[in-house]
Amino acid sequence: MSDDDMLFFENEEADGHGDRLISTEARQQTPWKIMIVDDEPAVHDVTRLALSGVTFAGHPLQFISCFSGTEAMEAIQEHPDTALMLLDVVMESDHAGLDVARKVREELGNTMVRIVLRTGQPGQAPERKVITDYDINDYKEKTELTASKLFTLLFASLRAYQSIVSVERSKRGLAKVIEASADIFKLSSMDRFAHGVLEQLSALLQIGPGALLMQKGPQRQLNGLAASYSANHWQPIAGVGKFSDPGGQDLGDLLGERRLKLVEESLQHGRIIRDGIDYVACFEDRLGHRNLLFIEGCEPLADLELDLVELFVRNVSIAFENVHLHTDLDETQREIIFLLGEAVEARSQETGNHVRRVAEISRILAEQIGLDHEEADLVKQASPLHDLGKIAVPDKILNKAGPLTDDEMAIMRQHTEIGYAMLNASPRRALVAAANIARDHHERWDGKGYPNGTKGEDIHLYGRITAVADVFDALLSERCYKRAWPVEEVLALFREQRGQQFDPALVDALFARLDEIQAVRSRLPDSNSSLTISPVAQA
Repeated sequence: MSDDDMLFFENEEADGHGDRLISTEARQQTPWKIMIVDDEPAVHDVTRLALSGVTFAGHPLQFISCFSGTEAMEAIQEHPDTALMLLDVVMESDHAGLDVARKVREELGNTMVRIVLRTGQPGQAPERKVITDYDINDYKEKTELTASKLFTLLFASLRAYQSIVSVERSKRGLAKVIEASADIFKLSSMDRFAHGVLEQLSALLQIGPGALLMQKGPQRQLNGLAASYSANHWQPIAGVGKFSDPGGQDLGDLLGERRLKLVEESLQHGRIIRDGIDYVACFEDRLGHRNLLFIEGCEPLADLELDLVELFVRNVSIAFENVHLHTDLDETQREIIFLLGEAVEARSQETGNHVRRVAEISRILAEQIGLDHEEADLVKQASPLHDLGKIAVPDKILNKAGPLTDDEMAIMRQHTEIGYAMLNASPRRALVAAANIARDHHERWDGKGYPNGTKGEDIHLYGRITAVADVFDALLSERCYKRAWPVEEVLALFREQRGQQFDPALVDALFARLDEIQAVRSRLPDSNSSLTISPVAQA
């Protein structure tokens, strides 16, 4: 990656929020693990002495001593990221070292550690046979390993190990990019999408030298924040780690002045900026939306790994654009559904926010009975069309002030089947849900409803949910043919009709979330102050 692709700022000062920025040099101290396996203590001492103070690629050495093949197997399982194993052949048995070499490769599947056999009895394990039959990387007689040759062997082995780790890390990193990109493209809502991006980017930024591939245990959670620019300011939309609940907070308060400057730099250059342990990526899509990804607490990465992160961020920028498009289309569809529902209500002289309240109350009830966020949102989206079939009911019946005759009632009841027929022709998920609601929202739990006299759980769940929301809000609302009921009388009706007209579980859900439902009604009041109550209704 060129300097134009990645901007670096090294900084060891405090960031203004009490967070200490750790320099690259301070963080690159992960040692190279060297395992000495030999039953002679003197061999351990001589090896440590010969390699004392040696560093490779800026990292020190860490020695792990084992005095038998059994100890070596236990140690390599505890330290799978060992770079070099100096392995004696003859220990508790004449072939103990050979057994260890085979088990490490075949049983543990560790192909990365460099294994060098050292033997003082070459006749016990002939070099040509050992090299042919065992997956080892070198074979040395103890007498030929002077301090100088041991140093050369160490550097050659660590260079090989470093290359293997780099290739494996990059391979896994690319796999992560592909997997992460596929996962985030499945997410459609902006907050869930942004949260998924942060989690994937956090994992991707932990493929560096400080998080060697073979370390055990889960990866630590980095701190991350996603924000979108609108109305002339950055709006946080998702976070992980210490930013997990960013809602309503100002970006400057969350990041501080120094990091806001990094955001400006990243947006100006259109590239990732790394400053110590901070990674900032700002980008603008073709629709003009500006988006921010911030990750704190990650290890320094090599150029190849930074290329992978850059590739992921490019995919993310495309995905952000797709999510914005999906969100715009989804909001447009929702608004059309609300407007169509309100047009039907207006035709029957039921003005105000009834359909919007029914939608919100339906969502609350759906969540309370255990539907997940996506399905509860689907019920909210579909419920405004519950009375769509009334569009085919004549005005003289729809707006009649007095009681309907049997013939008029039969015509009125047809709106359920008309609405179902109109909506069920569409393959769209929201409209199919709306079709079931339109058909079943006048069915009763006891089977005495219409149009089909369906009973109990045979009534579609979405219809049962909307029935409770619709009746509750309608009774509390003023209409041309009735006064609004006092809330106590409405609640008394639902207690009485629990298990008769209404699903018992949904009546319980109504009472469990009553305060929240009443807050919806307060937030979305009717605007029908000029509504005239008919003399018949007043009487």
